[in-house]
Amino acid sequence: MEFKNILVEISNNISYITVNRPNQLNALNSKTITELNIAINYSEKSDEVRCIILTGAGEKAFVAGADIKEFAGFNTKQGENLAREGQEMLFDLLDNCTKPTIAAINGFALGGGLELAMSCHIRVASTNAKMGLPEVSLGVIPGYGGTQRLANLIGKGKALELISTAGMISADEALKWGLVNNTCEQEELISFCEKIAFKICRNSAKAISSAIKSVNAGFIDGVDGYEVEKKEFGKCFGTDEFIEGTTAFLEKRKANFN
Repeated sequence: MEFKNILVEISNNISYITVNRPNQLNALNSKTITELNIAINYSEKSDEVRCIILTGAGEKAFVAGADIKEFAGFNTKQGENLAREGQEMLFDLLDNCTKPTIAAINGFALGGGLELAMSCHIRVASTNAKMGLPEVSLGVIPGYGGTQRLANLIGKGKALELISTAGMISADEALKWGLVNNTCEQEELISFCEKIAFKICRNSAKAISSAIKSVNAGFIDGVDGYEVEKKEFGKCFGTDEFIEGTTAFLEKRKANFN
């Protein structure tokens, strides 16, 4: 795969996807969103890939926001379509990906960048990271799922505080608020994420996919997450990985899910 704005490498069952616009602080434009859509879809369908690590090129930014030049002149309808298409193409795609996604947040994750990180299943921030949703300072609100995912992660009050002040928080604050799972030094960021990914890769990919679907169901209006869990639990019994996992347990050996 050849891209203009991202880099993709697959190694040791991990798909490394890097937003590669360092001169623009890796800002998201329509072309980058399209390329990310292609790379994530490919990684999800690939039998070789068990986990995805998403990051930004350079040391300054994960993704410093959306490319404002692209939509500064939009009208009401165009603005709604921008949010709708972006959410469907990228942010919802990441959230519902059947393979675990890890955001390696190196530097600024602002606006659409933080929304991108929140769409991943797991977030690790380097100690120099700064996170925020500054959209109201531009006369707009987060439009790529930020108002919903932030509140789900840190609670309504903290979410409204961060959004309405248009402020930034540090990696340590983000950890305390529950916005990120872990923090580490910047030079250790990818290796830290790899340690998580390697643990994931040792387990049943089919069971993990069912777990992601079940957890996400609890955050969808009108969907009974417990009912989804029951069905997904039952589906696991029909897989070869269930047979391998239970057999390995009874035989007192490590399961081989590859």
